[in-house]
Amino acid sequence: MPLLGSFRHSSRVFRTTMRPLTLDALNPQLQEVQYAVRGELAIKAELYRDQLKSGSHDLGFDKVISSNIGNPQQKGLDQPPITFTRQIAALSEWPELAQLAPGVFPSDVVARAKELYHEIGSIGAYSHSQGVPFIRKNVAKFISDRDGFPSDPDDIFLTAGASAGVSLLINMLITDPSAGILIPIPQYPLYTAALAQHHGRAIPYLLDESSGWSTSVASIAEGLAKARAEGTSPKALVIINPGNPTGALLTRDTMADLVKLCEEHSLVLLADEVYQNNLHRAAQYPFTSFKKVVRELQSPVPLVSFHSISKGVSGECGRRGGYFELTNVSAEVRALVYKLVSVGLCPPLAGQIGVDSMVRPPKEGEPSYDMWKKETDTIHAALASRTRLMAERLNALPGVSCVESPGALYLFPKINIPEKAVKAARDAGKEPDAFYALALLDATGICVVPGSGFGQKEGEWHYRLTCLCPGVEEYVGKLEKFHVDFTEKWG
Repeated sequence: MPLLGSFRHSSRVFRTTMRPLTLDALNPQLQEVQYAVRGELAIKAELYRDQLKSGSHDLGFDKVISSNIGNPQQKGLDQPPITFTRQIAALSEWPELAQLAPGVFPSDVVARAKELYHEIGSIGAYSHSQGVPFIRKNVAKFISDRDGFPSDPDDIFLTAGASAGVSLLINMLITDPSAGILIPIPQYPLYTAALAQHHGRAIPYLLDESSGWSTSVASIAEGLAKARAEGTSPKALVIINPGNPTGALLTRDTMADLVKLCEEHSLVLLADEVYQNNLHRAAQYPFTSFKKVVRELQSPVPLVSFHSISKGVSGECGRRGGYFELTNVSAEVRALVYKLVSVGLCPPLAGQIGVDSMVRPPKEGEPSYDMWKKETDTIHAALASRTRLMAERLNALPGVSCVESPGALYLFPKINIPEKAVKAARDAGKEPDAFYALALLDATGICVVPGSGFGQKEGEWHYRLTCLCPGVEEYVGKLEKFHVDFTEKWG
């Protein structure tokens, strides 16, 4: 129904009709955006959480477990924050606290907070649009120390989490509706969402589950050939390393082959490396950055590398801190990036300080080091133990196979879904793995993300779950019981 309105001018009243705002008045491309991690299942999980808060006892479970997103510090998962990070944050918010609570903060924390205040001033003020210069210098040193090659602070852009940087670069690379970007399947749905939003095309390439979700250069070449035959112009290659949702880690040789492929096809390399500190078997599966490989090969490939404070062992998702580094990018392009980030004035200061704490942890011998080491070692050990146990138990289930990921925060088990359940899902207008995941949520309160939200081979079904949940024995026990019951019901 149209809305009736009026307004007064001098002594006359003019009446007008105004149509309500409807979808057809908005950018139609936005309706193509999908983001499964916060989709139907997450929305239903929140409704169940509200029911439990209101005192309901009708659900058959007493808590909702949000295993759908890598959000370590959320209620129910409760990964403790790193004390050093929070102490720096506290004194950055309220510098006078060091005097009001003498002896509470270690001397290295007080010195660090004073140093940051000297460089930044109040965190209630805007910073440089590219990020605080002092913090960018510290990020550049972190990268230089990690890779053994120099990093220029002018090539560092601090961001509101890695996602903001990814969206910016995709927006810049989509020059027209025929432009496309190569993305792994399965992939983190940020990439398809950003491509849909900016009217770009996703060019999928399949990861190989049978060999630990490895990346195949041949599969990427096939994707390129198919895309060009369909009139798509490839602009960039996305690599997620360690993988999300798979946790797979690339070898140095594979990385070199990928860099050479980008050279051959004039592709920008977008390296999502936000899980670089989440290594469960670091001695066997070490992390190597693409920056290091590009420099070792003396390659001219344009590279954008992303990192974040949301993952690793910091888990500071809500602070929205991250950065990207430009490599082999012209001064003109860097200036354009700067102009675009300036539209947003600056990334959050709390996130920037979180980045500084991530790239400059306490050094051995400093007062905060022993606690920092104990806390980070404990988190690493818990993630490795949970990942191993969950993979073993899932692999023991009939009709389930699961690659034990060496990195990141997730497992991505493959599930056999009985034909009757597949038909029931289709009749309900749902993907079979979404049907399975909804039934899991209804029965147990465990929220996962169906594999169809990440992409998968035709006729295969998966779901992604985090390895962040405490009480893993009880948690996996619920997954096991549900799967057996579901298979019996629909088998």
